[in-house]
Amino acid sequence: MNGCLSAFGGAGEVELCSGLKQLKEEHPPLLSQLDGLLEAVRKIERGEYIKETFFELTEKTKLFIADLGPHSDREEGVLFEMMGEYIGRTSGPIAVMEYEHDRAKDLIGTYLTKAAEEGAEFSEDEIRGMADRIKEAYYTLTEHFAKEENVLFPMAQRMLSEEEKEELYRRIREI
Repeated sequence: MNGCLSAFGGAGEVELCSGLKQLKEEHPPLLSQLDGLLEAVRKIERGEYIKETFFELTEKTKLFIADLGPHSDREEGVLFEMMGEYIGRTSGPIAVMEYEHDRAKDLIGTYLTKAAEEGAEFSEDEIRGMADRIKEAYYTLTEHFAKEENVLFPMAQRMLSEEEKEELYRRIREI
């Protein structure tokens, strides 16, 4: 589903309204957490303290998903809904964004479910395989955030009326 956004208007420098600015400003802390996850994955890949690093990765992943949830809710439940009124949600950029959200959540959720298995003892190969899910989620989300910032948010800025931009800001602050 890569590349579907390019047909919907390039980015260019656009001054974002308060709601879109807030969504964009939520990305750097999430990206910082993602960097921490990737570093733990790389330690596992290098064979450094695999069991300890697996525990660290699991704890960091729990914190990350807790922080990602509200951000994702603001985008899916408010921004995507509002943009969908203009461009639909079953195909095009909103469908791509929702697919990427779902893919990342599925990867992380599968990892956390497996990691939480009661009394499970995982081999180093199993841990590496599980960590690969977090690595894939990392790449999915970093590319996803870039698409939002460079294409989706500027598109929304141009598309939404002033009243809708005010509603966007009001509604995302409620989440």
